[in-house]
Amino acid sequence: MTHRPVVVVLDYGSGNLRSAQRALARVGADVQVTADADAALNADGLVVPGVGAFAACMAGLRAVGGEQVIAKRLASARPVLGICVGMQVLFAAGDEHGERAEGCGCWPGVVHRLAAPVLPHMGWNDVTHPDGSRLLAGIGADAMFYFVHSYAATTEPPGGALTGWATHGEDFVALVEDGPLMATQFHPEKSADAGSALLANWLEILA
Repeated sequence: MTHRPVVVVLDYGSGNLRSAQRALARVGADVQVTADADAALNADGLVVPGVGAFAACMAGLRAVGGEQVIAKRLASARPVLGICVGMQVLFAAGDEHGERAEGCGCWPGVVHRLAAPVLPHMGWNDVTHPDGSRLLAGIGADAMFYFVHSYAATTEPPGGALTGWATHGEDFVALVEDGPLMATQFHPEKSADAGSALLANWLEILA
């Protein structure tokens, strides 16, 4: 990279912002944590984090105009990276406790509770490496990533999207690369060297 790319971590009331900020700064980004729509629109890259409930995250995202910011960035092919629930809200809807909440609708599919004997799915898991993955470039197929979630999408995004899968009770979408829109169900900021390598790969895409 010839410069430090400017990355905004979108602050819409969801937690876990500072760990993402620190992880991105460590691999070479100039990181701002803000809800400012202009900063989020104009940054080289936008990170949409998320922890907790799908509906609450969507309410917070809408409150700061985040849904529109994501749409505007994608319309002009500007990179967006969703993490954990920040990935889930990119799908059409989330179904929690029998209540369905509308998502951003970037991809079809409904996020649902995993059919697994133990939830949350918490800990290290491998992820299949789709051919041609830019996020996983140079990261060994045996690398492990850190997950904390009870819900996930199990429908592969359509078209030319690259999809990485993981398994906890059932197969679920763990990673998507769809042009400028990329996302991980796991937490790269908590995934040690493999997570740092993934974030560094994303910064190279911004360069």
